[in-house]
Amino acid sequence: MVPDGEVTGVRTVAGLDVSYDPDSARVVAAAVVLALPELTVLEAVTVPGEVTFPYVTGLLAFRELPTLVEALRRLTITPDVLVCDGYGIAHPRRFGLACHVGVLTGLPTFGVAKTPPPLARPDESASNFAAPGPARGAWSPLVEDGQVLGRALRTREGVKPVFVSVGHRIGLDAATDLTLALCRGFRLPETTRQADHLSRRVLGGAYATDRP
Repeated sequence: MVPDGEVTGVRTVAGLDVSYDPDSARVVAAAVVLALPELTVLEAVTVPGEVTFPYVTGLLAFRELPTLVEALRRLTITPDVLVCDGYGIAHPRRFGLACHVGVLTGLPTFGVAKTPPPLARPDESASNFAAPGPARGAWSPLVEDGQVLGRALRTREGVKPVFVSVGHRIGLDAATDLTLALCRGFRLPETTRQADHLSRRVLGGAYATDRP
């Protein structure tokens, strides 16, 4: 378990992502293990498959779990922490993809999403978070009904934030610190970038466009 607010002792972090073929039910899941603090790739696994669960808002985990869990099963390295491209408890049902993966594997897991979570807003003109300050490391809480569900985190100065929420066996401070440690030169964590690039390449599509 990673203590809240600390990254000491975390030596390996795995990024998880799934790429979809827009013209068929084909998908490819990728799990990429990186070393900390070097961010070198230690192991990478891909699993092809087909989507069998329909798209339902808030139930993305059920589309991605079968191939993601299989990719994790094939790893020979057990990572200290898992990072999902999605949400943890910052989810309408308080149980996003990072929660599912964490419970199934028993590993500390959190989510880093590119867009704000689909939470109910206090009113039509309000948001569930205030924009964090412009500096790298600035953050603001994601709040719904008075409950803090995650953070909007600035990983690069002047670049729009990512959205961090815990999934299983990790605190929000530790998830925030790890996200910053994994972001070097790009908005997204290197774990997500590596898994995204690999899954896209294996699926046969173009690499994702880097957005420094």
